[in-house]
Amino acid sequence: MDFTCVTYTAPVNIAVIKYWGKTDEKLILPSNPSLSVTLGQNELRAKTSVASSSKYKEDRMWLNGKEQPVSSPRIQNVLKEIRRRAKKKTKDSLHRVHICSENNFPTAAGLASSAAGYACLVSALAELYGVEGEISDIARQGSGSACRSMYGGFVGWRTGTHKDSIAFQVAEESHWPEMRSLILVVSDQKKHVGSTEGMQNTLRTSGLMQQRIKLVDSAMERMIKAIKEKDFPTFAEITMKESNQIHAVCLDTFPPIFYMTDVSRLIVRLVHAINDALGKVKVCYTFDAGPNACLYLMDEDVPLVLSLVKHFFPSVQNNGEEYVKGLKVSHQEVDQKMVSDINLPISPGAIKYIISTGVGPGPQMIADPADSLFTPDGKPRL
Repeated sequence: MDFTCVTYTAPVNIAVIKYWGKTDEKLILPSNPSLSVTLGQNELRAKTSVASSSKYKEDRMWLNGKEQPVSSPRIQNVLKEIRRRAKKKTKDSLHRVHICSENNFPTAAGLASSAAGYACLVSALAELYGVEGEISDIARQGSGSACRSMYGGFVGWRTGTHKDSIAFQVAEESHWPEMRSLILVVSDQKKHVGSTEGMQNTLRTSGLMQQRIKLVDSAMERMIKAIKEKDFPTFAEITMKESNQIHAVCLDTFPPIFYMTDVSRLIVRLVHAINDALGKVKVCYTFDAGPNACLYLMDEDVPLVLSLVKHFFPSVQNNGEEYVKGLKVSHQEVDQKMVSDINLPISPGAIKYIISTGVGPGPQMIADPADSLFTPDGKPRL
């Protein structure tokens, strides 16, 4: 078949200043600015191939091997906006597209799969149709936090209007190479309340939400300063307080939203206990709309922290899968004095697995046709 195909990968981002709530549901304009860390794509990424052909009669899409409808308003908004901009540059007719996408991590489990997915889709479509310039606002129309996945490193997202609510890079991925992340996967199941529904309910019913919105600008300023100065204690304090605040307004929502679980709260206690035992802030946590923890810490502290996580949350896997995936971590025996100082129960099997990663780049084009998610005759590799 005569067709054109483009393949991209795009990263997950985990926010340290949280996005929660919209001033415009259709345009996905945020109630407050936010800031995130873009994570490494070898460990967490979406991969999308987009193919176009004059033979295609309609747009179609496959996600993780299963065909999905393309009728959702958000997908349609992305397709329409990309094509609108493409038509400004060409008089040629724009062919229909087939989209094939996959994630190398759980979907809809609170690990920012939609952010990676829409950033990947928009990047591939823009390349396919020759759309240049700022496109994070298009990604935003698919999933708000997707606009932050359009850049690597440390990325902010501005409030504003349809045109100026865009992402901006605070610092490149090479700025703070010592920064590492441990993702503690408590559950890989779909969350019980989706982020969109949760945000709507919080804005409508939480009395604390308006107070939170008033505080975010100050937190953004302090966080940007901490990142530029590589001030980890300040970065960590703001990150943890922000996470706590978001889940407080979720709890203040009526009916309340419980994204964190008992295991999530044990992880919070462990992080604070580690910092207390060391007498300084060495690790911090943040939780998005789900029970899974993202720990930020410096590279030199990963072996110690991981040894304690593995002690208090030992693996019970018998299927041969790795408990710690991703970047290799040097083995360190658990510090028995720290264990005795930390008053926590041991919870076997409470964490399914751990992903070790770092700060990474934005979307990347894959040139090798062998890496396409479509076969040479234009069929999805299912």
